[in-house]
Amino acid sequence: MALFSGLLLLILFLLSVESSTRANQFGDVHLGSQLSPISSLHSWLSPSGQFAFGFYPQENGFAVGIWLAGQPKNTVVWTANRDEAPVSSNATIHLSEEGRLLLRTEQDYENLIANVSEVADSASMLDSGNFVLYSGSQVIWKSFDFPTDTILVGQNLSYSDELISSVSSSNHSSGRFLLRMQADGNLVAYPVNSAALVDDAYWASNTNKYMGLNLYLNHRGFLFMDMNGSKPLLLARSAYPCENKTAIFRATLDADGVFRLYSHCLKNKTTWSVHIEWSAKNNLCDVRGFCDFNSYCSGIGTDAGCSCYPGFAFNDPNKRFSGCYKNVSESFCTGSEEGQMYDVISIENILFERYPYSVQEGKKENCGLFCLEDCLCDVAMFINEKCEKYTAPIRYGIKDRNISSTAFFKVKANPSPSPAAPPMSPTIIIESKKSLIVFLAIIFGSIAFLCFIIAISTFFVYRDRAYLYEKLSGVISLAGEFTLQSFSYTELEKATDSFREELGRGSIGAVYKGKIPGGEKTVAVKRLEKVVDEEEKKFRAEIIVIGQTYHRNLVRLHGFCIEGSRRLLVYEYLKNGTLADHLFTAERRPTWKERVRIALDIARGILSSIKADVSTADDQMVLSSWAYQCFVAGQLDELVKDEHIEYESLERMVMVGLWCVQHDPALRPSIKNVIFMLEGSKDIPAPPS
Repeated sequence: MALFSGLLLLILFLLSVESSTRANQFGDVHLGSQLSPISSLHSWLSPSGQFAFGFYPQENGFAVGIWLAGQPKNTVVWTANRDEAPVSSNATIHLSEEGRLLLRTEQDYENLIANVSEVADSASMLDSGNFVLYSGSQVIWKSFDFPTDTILVGQNLSYSDELISSVSSSNHSSGRFLLRMQADGNLVAYPVNSAALVDDAYWASNTNKYMGLNLYLNHRGFLFMDMNGSKPLLLARSAYPCENKTAIFRATLDADGVFRLYSHCLKNKTTWSVHIEWSAKNNLCDVRGFCDFNSYCSGIGTDAGCSCYPGFAFNDPNKRFSGCYKNVSESFCTGSEEGQMYDVISIENILFERYPYSVQEGKKENCGLFCLEDCLCDVAMFINEKCEKYTAPIRYGIKDRNISSTAFFKVKANPSPSPAAPPMSPTIIIESKKSLIVFLAIIFGSIAFLCFIIAISTFFVYRDRAYLYEKLSGVISLAGEFTLQSFSYTELEKATDSFREELGRGSIGAVYKGKIPGGEKTVAVKRLEKVVDEEEKKFRAEIIVIGQTYHRNLVRLHGFCIEGSRRLLVYEYLKNGTLADHLFTAERRPTWKERVRIALDIARGILSSIKADVSTADDQMVLSSWAYQCFVAGQLDELVKDEHIEYESLERMVMVGLWCVQHDPALRPSIKNVIFMLEGSKDIPAPPS
């Protein structure tokens, strides 16, 4: 009996040893295992040896990730904590006895690689390229759920998931571009430092008719959009045959912003061949933001390069895509000696993001002069028979011979030596000339005195009319930049049917619906009530600002009426209702992302007028004080109760708003900086109280 028991124990021991050996052979990792970048055990391989998890070299240290093993240049497909600094050779990876996967540095600092509440009892590097943690037979964490810049066969990209490009092929920190699966089913690529609006997108799958889609890559190299119960929508497929059927496919958002499908074919036991099966973009200049601020892209295909605009220099000559800075002073105003030392340089066939602050009619040869005479102007672009003026920074620049536009950049002129003063000529006095001068002086003096008498008389006779004319001139003398129609009060009273249908009411008057006689054009007529000096100023300001502005995001002003104490403005009629109606009374409130887009569009509209200002009423001070208190206390969720929003976006909105209502106008940011802060392209300092 004892012999039988001993034999049974021996058999069980041998079985356990075989089971353990098999587990290690197939990539299983047990508690207490660890890796070191300088030891022979620096990674855990998958059963086939094609994928590895562990340390790989990056810059002057090491990073933790997953890569395709056995190739001349390891292709990294996933990185843990990718924006952390590389670690030294003394760092270690542990699957601790407590069931945690962590990175431990030489200072004994521990950083979780897998942040999961359950306790793991083992891990495994799978042949799919997926690294997983187990609790018993249940998978409690997997790298496939946290993609970086790549998806592999069997991996999904679902709603709100995104790929972010790497900095370069050797630095896998977060780069400059992202690929996002949107709620509407559209897969869209944007620059990272943008508001992710339609104008920022440079590639899309155009599948926004199918909500709930996932991006999926199968084992045959088919990259498609899939939804349960629907027919897959194919984006790309592999066309390169692997003779021995051993192939690995991956879809990567590369550092240059292009989404590509790759195949890795095993030619023999040690040699792999890599092929680009498909590219979302074939021309790098089509990638929005490939060249950063104040630079433009030129070239064809992958040979594209970045150049600075005239008057700008590279931020980093070794990274020409990182943008340029203005290498001249800001004193561009005319009327000073320094202002007269500037010139314009033109570049043909160039285009950039078109949000001009001013648009003027004119000829091409005058466009550069318009910019030179404008203190705000850094560049003017002549396109579609119009001259558009811009201030730096300028983004999304591209130069292509198929573009029919010319840009004029303001630059510092080369100093030229002053010509020598001509020699003084002797003064010759002739008596006849002296007599002529005396005669002319008497004549002109008499004329001047007569004009003075006429002017005084006219002033007293027409004093009241002159006062009214002064008021009118103050409203409409706008340097000929726009034309407004003047209406009589009777015309507008008839057009509105005696102001019968009220559309809304503001702080200084009500708005009525009306129809202009003749063209039967529907308009909105704003009638000011109780006009005093302050309201008169607001009335004039409204004509000046809106009359000078033509922008798709701002309502247009068609005309005005000034009769005695009556003040009226005639606007285009918004048949779909006001913005306030859509925000507060519509059946479906706009989502947070839609409200952010609306705010940015309004800001871009205001940018069209350089005279826009901010005034804060007493009741608005109460709101801003409450918002500031919530911001300081870290309780911004109090502002948007019962609504799911992106907290970082809300915080950015609140901070910009607090800056814009500062009591001191000098502290308020320019509208262009407001746009960049809302987009996330510019850091926002903490607003003062």
